[in-house]
Amino acid sequence: MLIALFAVIAVVLLAAVVGWILAERGSLLRPSTRRFLKESGWGWNALHGYIYGRWTRQYIRLLLNPPAQPKPGMLNWLSNHYHAKVLTHEHAQAIVSNDRNIPLQDLEQIIPYPVARKLVLNGPPAVAAFECVCRHARAQHCEPTQVCMVIGQPIVDFVLEHHPKTSRLLTRDEALELLRAEHERGHLHSAWFKDAMLDRFYAICNCCKCCCGGIQAMTQWGARIMASSGYVAAVNQEECEACGTCVDTCPFNAMSLNETSSVLDWERCMGCGACEVKCPLEAITLVRDERKGIPLDVRCLA
Repeated sequence: MLIALFAVIAVVLLAAVVGWILAERGSLLRPSTRRFLKESGWGWNALHGYIYGRWTRQYIRLLLNPPAQPKPGMLNWLSNHYHAKVLTHEHAQAIVSNDRNIPLQDLEQIIPYPVARKLVLNGPPAVAAFECVCRHARAQHCEPTQVCMVIGQPIVDFVLEHHPKTSRLLTRDEALELLRAEHERGHLHSAWFKDAMLDRFYAICNCCKCCCGGIQAMTQWGARIMASSGYVAAVNQEECEACGTCVDTCPFNAMSLNETSSVLDWERCMGCGACEVKCPLEAITLVRDERKGIPLDVRCLA
C-alpha cells in the first residue's frame, strides 16, 4: 500500500511541475483545462482534479486494486474526499431534467461528510456519457460500459476534450433513456461528489453490484462511502413468495430469506430501488424513512 501511495505522490509532483509550466504558457492548455483550473483556484485541488479527470481509469484502478485490505485511515480519507449520495430513479431523472439554476448551498443534512457539501447545477445541465472505469477495471465486467454520466460545465467539456473516443454528449432524452435502461437492469443511481472536482456534485454513476468501487468499499472494506437515498425497501409479506430475486439483486446485501418471504436488513438498505424494479411479483416498494436522511431532490433545492 505504501509503494502505491508513493507512486501516486510521485505522479502528483510530476504533474504539478508540468502543470505550472503549462499554466505559464496558457496557449498550450485546452480551453476546458484552463477553465477547470481557473474555477478550481489553481491550487492542490486543481492539480488533483486535473489528474483525476485526465487519467481517471488509472486513478480508479489503483483505488480498486490495493495490495492489501485498506487501513482505517485510508478508508476515512476515501470516504471524506470521494463519496456519493444514492438516488431513487425519480430523483436521478429530476437532475437530468432540471431547468433551473441550483446555487451553492450547504448539503450537510443530505451529504453527511466533512467536505464536498456544495451543489452547483445550472439548468438545463450539460450531460456527457463516459466509459465506466470501475467496469473496465474488472477482468470480467458488466455491459454496457458507457454508463457514467458527467454533469455540468466545465467538467463535461473537459471529459469530451480529453476523452473523445470514450465519451459523448447526450441530449436530455438520451440521458433519460440511459437512466431508464440502467434502472431496469437493476443498477443503482448515485450522485458523486469529490473535493478535487470543484468541491461539488459532478456525476451520476449507474452502478452494478459486481463492478462498482463504491459498493465494494461499502460491502467489502466497511467504508461508509455512500449515503442513503432517504428511502428503504418495504416487503409485502403477503405477496412475496421468497423467490430470492431481491437477494441476488441487492447491491448492499440487505436482503435475506426466511421460510416464507424476503427479510430486510434495515441498517444495510440504502434505498436504491434495485430490488423494487427486479421483483417479479412487485412485492417490494420504496418508502420514505426520515431516519435514513434527506433525499437529494433538486426540485426541492431549487
